[in-house]
Amino acid sequence: MLAPESVVSQTNALITNDGVVAGLLFAILGFVFYTNTSEHPAFKKFYRFVPALLLCYFLPSLLNTFGIVDGNQTAVTDIAMDYLLPACMVLLTLSLDVKAVLGLGSKALILFLTGTFGIVIGGPIALLLVSAVFPEMIGGAGPDAVWRGMTTIAGSWIGGGANQAAMKEVYEVGGDIFSAMVTVDIIVANLWMAVLLYMAANSKKIDARTGADTSAIDNIRHRVEKYEAEHVRNPSLRDLMLILAIGFGVAGLAHLL
Repeated sequence: MLAPESVVSQTNALITNDGVVAGLLFAILGFVFYTNTSEHPAFKKFYRFVPALLLCYFLPSLLNTFGIVDGNQTAVTDIAMDYLLPACMVLLTLSLDVKAVLGLGSKALILFLTGTFGIVIGGPIALLLVSAVFPEMIGGAGPDAVWRGMTTIAGSWIGGGANQAAMKEVYEVGGDIFSAMVTVDIIVANLWMAVLLYMAANSKKIDARTGADTSAIDNIRHRVEKYEAEHVRNPSLRDLMLILAIGFGVAGLAHLL
């Protein structure tokens, strides 16, 4: 008997070579980070209003929107999520100083856990309240269900962009709802950041008025600044290889287990 022909997915994308797609994505990210740190007045003014993180999501999505690449038919997505993202998560946790966090005391830990718990249950509560008033807004099915998108916002507010991407994969969030949630995340985060910056500029007055004891936080900040000043250096090839070895080595062990 003749073996059945393999099914080949068809795509109308302009670029189908995975190597070209990967190079294009890295070029876009390099452009964003380069211009974000540029001293050119036009770039400085632009990034004063437009966050670089938003561009890192938005610009690549345009490639898919205009048919330049097909995100569903490229292996770059799977490689990034299955290998690069786990390695990044490993490297992000290496700098966690558990002893210093525990040294903040019970009040700070309770505050942290309360905030985390509030973010986790905030999504379901928001969906419940909105569905009671505007039920037509809580739609979507399958990958584009609104609740799936809310998980990425919770992940972002708890652990940043890498955790947001991890939640996208864990809950199989669709591209359309994810793009909408990224926009919401950026807008809300920047509004809240404005409030935090205002409070930070007046932190001493606020602490004095509320009677807050920030000595533990100040001590950690001074320790971190002292450590960075003593150990700052340009990474060598050996350092970069060790970073890659630890990140991908632990990620590989996780795949094995």
